[in-house]
Amino acid sequence: MIREVQLGKSGITENFIGMLKVHFSNCRTVKVTVLKSVRKNRDELKKFSDELLKHLGPNYTSKIIGFKIILKKWRQPRIKIDETGK
Repeated sequence: MIREVQLGKSGITENFIGMLKVHFSNCRTVKVTVLKSVRKNRDELKKFSDELLKHLGPNYTSKIIGFKIILKKWRQPRIKIDETGK
């Protein structure tokens, strides 16, 4: 099951993060639609995505498709491998 929420003029607030956590308690994937009143260009979507991941924690990943941010919850943290392969 996939839930959908909208990110509006108020931006990323504590209430928005709380609402996302409630959705993630019931499902693994949430689509965040960024409304036109918030976005100015595609670079801002990356900033929103990074900020959401910072608030949610290491068990989450994001992907940007169009003007939507797809957030996915994993059981274990996703570990980034550095250039040395360790």
